[in-house]
Amino acid sequence: MTKAYNSIAQGLKEAIELNLGEKVAAKTYKPEALDVAEIRRNLGLTQMEFAAKFCISVSTLRHWERGDRTPQGPALALLHVVAKEPQAVLRALS
Repeated sequence: MTKAYNSIAQGLKEAIELNLGEKVAAKTYKPEALDVAEIRRNLGLTQMEFAAKFCISVSTLRHWERGDRTPQGPALALLHVVAKEPQAVLRALS
């Protein structure tokens, strides 16, 4: 088997083990949950303004704020940066 195949196979094996709650050798990072409504209010933005500025659908934002859903993956990472450095994100997106 090729080196690339072995690498992919190992990654899939670790992902399955991690999903099953087993310990894996790979380093993982799970950001803490956020209060999206609080982040938005701290910026003084309406839901429409926040969604438009950070490229999030208003519907998704509302689900997050109600607690029906939680941000995952890249959206969660973006919100962590917005919470800590909103102006940097706004500059990057403009």
